[in-house]
Amino acid sequence: MGQRIHFVVDPQGWCCMGLIIFVWLYNTIFIPKVILFPHYEEGNISVVAVLCYYFCSLFCIASLFRASVADPGKLPENPKIPITEREYWELCNKCSMMRPKRSHHCSRCGHCVRRMDHHCPWINNCVGEDNHWLFLQLCFYTQILSSYTLILDFCHFYYFLPLKKENWDVFVFRHELALLRISAFMGLIILGGISRLFYTQLMGIFTDTTSIEKMSNCCEDISRPRKPWQQTFSEVFGTHWKILWFIPFRQRQPLRVPYHFANHV
Repeated sequence: MGQRIHFVVDPQGWCCMGLIIFVWLYNTIFIPKVILFPHYEEGNISVVAVLCYYFCSLFCIASLFRASVADPGKLPENPKIPITEREYWELCNKCSMMRPKRSHHCSRCGHCVRRMDHHCPWINNCVGEDNHWLFLQLCFYTQILSSYTLILDFCHFYYFLPLKKENWDVFVFRHELALLRISAFMGLIILGGISRLFYTQLMGIFTDTTSIEKMSNCCEDISRPRKPWQQTFSEVFGTHWKILWFIPFRQRQPLRVPYHFANHV
């Protein structure tokens, strides 16, 4: 089943997403030019290190774009409700539309989203049932890329042998120290923020609870797992094959979720 394109008109979201793309472009351009390629030419690092960096960068930007334009689970205007599931639907008090339980109305997007976790300005989209797996991949690969960048910045100054051939007429070498300090600063900020977010998302999947449900049931015991973690992860990623959980270049096939496991908001 192919994913529908979902585009949110939100200037604030465009600015946030533009900032993320700028950081990605900055590191994808300058890190190879200042560190990877010069040290590879002089034999300080292998071609595997260069390829791994580009693979991480590719998977990171692919998951970002797919999460931002993928339909998070927007409900149609006139949904067809199966007779056997009518008792599990409810009326939204904001848009006056029928929706399955565990859905939520996003005030920024103006519609209800199935199993909505939250609205993320950094992808300019809601995180819901159909694109939650892409958001998790984005968090995962952003952490890897940021960590890899910080390691390369550190090794360039304290571990790798000094470069023998440097063209000081080239801009990147004349401003090498400033460029790498900016890279390290952005890497630390993003790694710190995304690690906390990724941990929160993982705990939500382990407990089969969305961020909205946690806020709505803050005084209740919501930490008790209701299903095995393999099942909750398989439902989010749409497959029981764990290797496919890490690949953003595929289509998600939803697994049917029994309603008696659901938390209701």
